[in-house]
Amino acid sequence: MVYFKESNHAVIKFVASLCIIILLFVISIFRINKYNSTVHMETFAGEKLFCEKNETEKGCFVSAVPRDSTWTKAFDLNNEGITEHNYQAYTYDFPVMNNTADEISNFKFKLTFDKEVFLKSAWNGMLEIHQSIKGKEHVETVPDLREFNADDFSFDTVTFDGETLIRMYPGDYLYYLPSSSENAREVPLEPHEGTIPGIILYSHIGENIDGWILDLQFQYHRLLVRDVFFWISAMAMFIWLISLTIYAITSAQIRKYKLRHERDNEIIQESIETFTGFIDAKDPYTKGHSSRVAEYTRTLAIEMGYSGEELERIYYVALLHDCGKIGVPDSILKKPRQLDDEEFDVIKSHTICGGEILGNFKSLKNVGEGALYHHERYDGTGYPEGRAGEDIPLIARMICVADAFDAMNTDRIYRNKLSQEKIIEEIEKNKGKQFDPKIADVFMKLLKDGKI
Repeated sequence: MVYFKESNHAVIKFVASLCIIILLFVISIFRINKYNSTVHMETFAGEKLFCEKNETEKGCFVSAVPRDSTWTKAFDLNNEGITEHNYQAYTYDFPVMNNTADEISNFKFKLTFDKEVFLKSAWNGMLEIHQSIKGKEHVETVPDLREFNADDFSFDTVTFDGETLIRMYPGDYLYYLPSSSENAREVPLEPHEGTIPGIILYSHIGENIDGWILDLQFQYHRLLVRDVFFWISAMAMFIWLISLTIYAITSAQIRKYKLRHERDNEIIQESIETFTGFIDAKDPYTKGHSSRVAEYTRTLAIEMGYSGEELERIYYVALLHDCGKIGVPDSILKKPRQLDDEEFDVIKSHTICGGEILGNFKSLKNVGEGALYHHERYDGTGYPEGRAGEDIPLIARMICVADAFDAMNTDRIYRNKLSQEKIIEEIEKNKGKQFDPKIADVFMKLLKDGKI
């Protein structure tokens, strides 16, 4: 019963710990999903934009890097007959670097111009161009500016030397949308990798163009295995599985031991009860005496706080307390009259005989104490050794009360059994004389409560 109660507690603990582990795993998933859905914003302008520190800076960075090759052209915007070159071509790369251990699932950047420029070309991704035409914002997306055909769009454009250019006024801006095609493969952006979109534009010669503002938007894609809660839950699950395996193996072994122990106890009990049955059969007036005394002693032991294997041992010791009577002649045991001194000495010898018989019984600790000392008296006037007080083994003091009660509570050849009131009176009167006072009080309480 105790084993199954402990087993149920263990199962509850395992289920509770598994729920905690699952909760940690769910928290990990929630944290990762929240992190991956967060849109991060970075703004680059001035010196921060026009530098190449992004290769060493942590996080996701972009910069504007001009190429060395450049050329100039004459733009006659108002048909004034200008032939002198007044505009210069600039080729700018925008390296986007992922200097983290996480993948960047997507990014785009917004490039705002502070001066008039003319867009000529761009590569890899698409451009979402926001152009101010007659005071109104005009928005169109160009899939590939290298193949731009002005007839397909409604932009404000100019054409020089066969080149059609998109005119961007101060405050106009474009969104660069990266390509995920096999050729470009700009997204997803792997950890510690980068991509280099770029544009070609014309700006008036002598004008400083470092007033551009670039707003970078991006999202990370962090793998679940990079979250600390995932590893906590994984480690906890590993420990949980090992613990469960150990518990299952141990429980199986304990269950096997319990079954074997119960079977051994059954064999021991059956053997002892058979043996005590032979003893009780010698005297029909005391038939069942050993079993009753054992039951009373066990009930007394439970009330005194004993349990488990020690309680079983107390029961068996009490069951064997009269085994020495096997050596007492039937003529004395069954004599219907009062015994003479010589016959009483023979009766008293059953305690010593019992101790000797049980001397070789090694499977129960101190099994002979009950047989040898259950007729010792608390005041020291008992037999066979005349021990007194706590010098008498505790189990013998317990059997002493139970044995006397059964003698008073059963019919004998020389008298009828006593009433419960008379029995309680006798026990009370013999406290400190025949019986241990504390044990006698516990026994009387059991009698009054109806437990015996």
